[in-house]
Amino acid sequence: MSEQEWFTKDFYKVLGVDKTADKKAITKAYRKLARQWHPDQNPGDNAAEAKFKEIGEAYAVLSNDEDRKRYDAIRAMASGGARFSAGSGGAGGFEDLFGAFGGAGGFGGGGHNVRFQTSGMPGGGGFEDILSGLFGGGGGGARFGGDPYGSPFGAAGHAQQAAPTPEKGGTVRAKLAISFRQALNGATLTIKVGGSPIKVRIPAGIKDGQKVRVKGHGKPGTHGGPAGDLEVVVTVKPHPVFSREGDDLVLTLPVTVSEAILGTVVDVPMNDGNTATVKVPAGSSSGSEIRVHGGGVKTSKATGDLIARVAIQVPAKPSRDLKKLAKEMAKAEGDLDVRASLFEAVEE
Repeated sequence: MSEQEWFTKDFYKVLGVDKTADKKAITKAYRKLARQWHPDQNPGDNAAEAKFKEIGEAYAVLSNDEDRKRYDAIRAMASGGARFSAGSGGAGGFEDLFGAFGGAGGFGGGGHNVRFQTSGMPGGGGFEDILSGLFGGGGGGARFGGDPYGSPFGAAGHAQQAAPTPEKGGTVRAKLAISFRQALNGATLTIKVGGSPIKVRIPAGIKDGQKVRVKGHGKPGTHGGPAGDLEVVVTVKPHPVFSREGDDLVLTLPVTVSEAILGTVVDVPMNDGNTATVKVPAGSSSGSEIRVHGGGVKTSKATGDLIARVAIQVPAKPSRDLKKLAKEMAKAEGDLDVRASLFEAVEE
């Protein structure tokens, strides 16, 4: 933004502060507005982005003592606070130098005539650098008459100070171990980060290794930018009965040899504390699966099943009668080869 535009820009109004506000009040107002209108808080909102830029421009000027003095002086002239008239020796002179500043911030218009004459001025030096102390020196300052198209603010005038860009703070990372049931049902837990307690909401159905983000609890932002986030990596403790495969819950269902051969009906535990009655089909082998629909993990998108995976259990010390029955069973099996498929698969 050039200093010409300062004539029409009310930076105090932009920041919502009084013209007598000190630097502390200006900074406080800027940070509050920067957080409110930051593009990260208003994604895709072009109006918010323009407002954020305007806030930054206002702060850049009002936070700099020298820029603020020039701005206040320019604004005073724009409201009619400064007038010049020709001095002695002027050949026609010039009238109401700033009366011709129009509402759009330019020169001319409004029925006023502004005439500049560099010859005939007292001292013969012409009308140069009268405003150099106001608009910035170091190269001639403000010049009128030499270049009919030149800027009254001078090409080598004071450089506009860039507004500091608000930046979001960095991410703070932490770990949190939760129980299997808390992972399934969800929970709100409190952890300490840097000595401060922070509540973390665990969504139902979260998986081991997933991350939960808590906004605004990371590292502080700079130049009025928002604070960063807290990223919590969740570790789910194993359960003695259930394991998880996707959204399904799996348990191992022990059955006896006779139950596997003849089939049976048994009760299995559910995660919610209830039980489900399932049928073990006759001739079941270890690894066979019995599915209870809707008995798995419930998430916002789907609900899994409970899978009872059959595991045939053989006594570590079988009795004499059991051994006798096993021998009779072996005779009944005849030439049955349950391992033939292994060798067939190897040869493929």
